[in-house]
Order: sequence, then C-alpha cells, then structure tokens
Amino acid sequence: MSENLQKEDTSPRTTSMVKLENVSKYYKDFPAVNDISFEIACGEVFGFIGPNGAGKTTTIKMLSTLMMPTAGRMSIGGYDVEREPYEVRRLIGYMPDIFGVYEDLLVWEYLDYFASLYRLGPEQRKRGISDVLELTDLTIKRDAQVMSLSRGMKQRLCLAKTLIHDPEVLLLDEPASGLDPHARIEIRELIRELCRMGKTVLVSSHILTELADFCTSIGIIEAGQLLAAGRIDDITAQLAGHVLLEITVKGDTAFALEVLAERADIQRTTCDGRVIKAEFDGKADDVDEVLEYLVGRGVRLLGFNRAEADLEDIFLKITRGVVA
Repeated sequence: MSENLQKEDTSPRTTSMVKLENVSKYYKDFPAVNDISFEIACGEVFGFIGPNGAGKTTTIKMLSTLMMPTAGRMSIGGYDVEREPYEVRRLIGYMPDIFGVYEDLLVWEYLDYFASLYRLGPEQRKRGISDVLELTDLTIKRDAQVMSLSRGMKQRLCLAKTLIHDPEVLLLDEPASGLDPHARIEIRELIRELCRMGKTVLVSSHILTELADFCTSIGIIEAGQLLAAGRIDDITAQLAGHVLLEITVKGDTAFALEVLAERADIQRTTCDGRVIKAEFDGKADDVDEVLEYLVGRGVRLLGFNRAEADLEDIFLKITRGVVA
C-alpha cells in the first residue's frame, strides 16, 4: 500500500495481535463454538481449517465485532473486541464468505463508498482506490460496472474493499470459495503479497491445499471444538513425537552420523547418499541447537532443513470426521 495510506500506530503494544481466551458461542443450547483459545502473533498468517459447519465463520464474525460471544474474551491489537468494538474495527479488514456488491455502481464508486465509511478524506480515498486496484490487478476495470465483473473479479474487488483503509489485521472467511482453479490461484497470490506486506492474516478454508503454501501457523476446528493450534511444525512434532530434519553433508556422512548419535534428542537417523534424515525429539524452535552442535563438532554441511509438514496428513490425523 502507499505510504500515504499508512496510519499512525495507536494500538497498544502486544505480543499477540489476535487473542481468544475460552471463547464460546451458543445458539440456545447448541454450541457453535465451544471454549476455544488461540493466539496469532503480529505479521503471522494463521490458517483456520475445518469442514463446513465447524464454527469457522462464527468465530470470524465474533472477531469482527458482528457477533458477541456467549462466554470468553477476545482482543485484537490489545483492544477488547466486546468492550472496544470501534477501536477494533479501525484495525481490521473483514472479508465475509458471502460478499455483497452493489451491482449498479462502477468499481471505483464501490470502493469510494466504503472508503468514505472509514472517514478517509478525498485525497486519501483517491490514493487508496488506486493502490488497492493495482494490488488486486483491477486497475483496468476501474470504470466498469460491478455487475459486469466475473465472480473471480468480484472476489478480488471484495478484497480490495477490505483493504481500502489499510488495516493491520485481515479476517478472510473462505476467500476462494466458489472460484474456478485460475481464480483460486490469483487469490492465493494476493494473500501471499499481503503476507509480504506484513499484514496479520486469519484465513479460513475447508480446502487444505489453499493454505498449505503460505500459512505460518494453523488452527484445526471441528464441531465447534479447537482440536489443535500452533505452528505447523510444532503440531506435526506433537503428533509424530518428533521433528524430522534433512541434513545434507559435504564431508564424511559417517562422521556426521556419529556426532548425531552423541545427542540424546536425536532418536533415529537414516542416510541416503549425502542426505541424512534425523528425528529430533524436541521443539521445532530448538532445531538450531542441532545445527550449532554439528558445526561446532566440525561437520561440514551443505544444507540443514526441517522436512515440510503435510497439512492434509495433519488434518486427517487430528479430525474425527464429525460435522457440527
């Protein structure tokens, strides 16, 4: 976004940009969301995964101040969602799963209308509209009627509207729902760009492949219950009991295996050519200790990586197939 759209940061300093503590939402006696807690750090991309009817949309509506929880506490940027909704709304951009457009407006008029709702001045609106149209690749459609846009373009326009006031936190509810494969790719690329811009993003989906490439952490919800939440590597390690490391050795692999065997937190190793796979019995954040130990003992390395987690395997292992 243009520097002209950047706002002064007036939010309280907090290590967690989004925080939910024991949040529940009941419809009469039915628990749509049942005692869930998780945190999203500033600049993180949190994938909210679950089948249809799991409670994703209810959770996002509560975070966006459109619905109040039955119990629990939520905060965004340090502001309490229930007690300080206006401060929260200035920080967030909310993109619902079913988006509304005004068919008879031109694209720029549609964006100008929402910019005015955020009380942006004429010059701010003009610059903001140009910025979001460029970001969503809709500049060529600036003077087109909204009704003339394809579904994928309308989805991008809805995202442009969500970004018009340059929010710090984005709440995206099934942003690629109902789109063809090409349009899904476009939306994913847009979210990647938002990640590079440093936005804190909560994005929900029931299609795992939509989130696997760019999420830094995930939450898995089913039948209103949060089954797991955290960094993907940490969740994988909890399920498997270890973190899988891939170590490419430049020198003697036998010596590298001997050094790894000295550590009690390395449970099992296999070797294929110069690549050693090792099971690290510790937290994903602590794997750098293994790297430092190997280098300190004189092992020459070409590569040291954590094996990529498979979101689909995680999801299938955690969930029970229960739909609320």
